Amino acid sequence: MELVEDGVVYQDDPGTSAVMSERVSGLANSIYREFERLIGKYDEDVVKELMPLVVAVLENLDSVFAENQEHEVELELLKEDNEQLITQYEREKALRKHAEEVIVSAHLYRAEQHVAESEQEKKDLQNHMSCMESHSRQLELKIKNYADQIG
Repeated sequence: MELVEDGVVYQDDPGTSAVMSERVSGLANSIYREFERLIGKYDEDVVKELMPLVVAVLENLDSVFAENQEHEVELELLKEDNEQLITQYEREKALRKHAEEVIVSAHLYRAEQHVAESEQEKKDLQNHMSCMESHSRQLELKIKNYADQIG
């Protein structure tokens, strides 16, 4: 682990290096200053065993912090997807409701047409029946007149 202007550079494997996040870098700087103070006050043997452990903890903290940031980004994307899906669901629901209303309206219109046709047929039959009754009365009168003339 070595300090640089922008943060702390650490190496997992020889030949690969990465820069820690600002948050972890700040902690590493504070710990580094405290180690320097302890080394200055006592000597290097005081922190010799502790230094690799602290470096490992800081590296793990940095990787967990990076994973957390990735999860937060993924969560935001999922929230946006969820909002889009909800919007699409609401739109589909409204379209379906409208389609159902159109179908119901069409059925009601056909039913009203059948009722109107039935009422018209009923009126036509009643008129026809009235004509037939009138014609029947006329024929009865003629029969009666003929019977009177014969008798």
